[in-house]
Amino acid sequence: MPLTQPDLAEALGLTAVHINRVVRQLMKEGVLEIRKGQVTVLDLPALIEIAEFDPSYLHAQSIDKH
Repeated sequence: MPLTQPDLAEALGLTAVHINRVVRQLMKEGVLEIRKGQVTVLDLPALIEIAEFDPSYLHAQSIDKH
């Protein structure tokens, strides 16, 4: 899916400058690689930690109905 940094910035409500800085930093740290318009995650555990990703957030919690 073709997606530019300005597209990503608009979708996330951020500036293209901010997206560019974050992407450059992730590339510098060896977390991402971008070649020929394709993004490759090189270090998924690092990306998960940086993003403070919580996989349980995506799963529906059962609601205790008393």
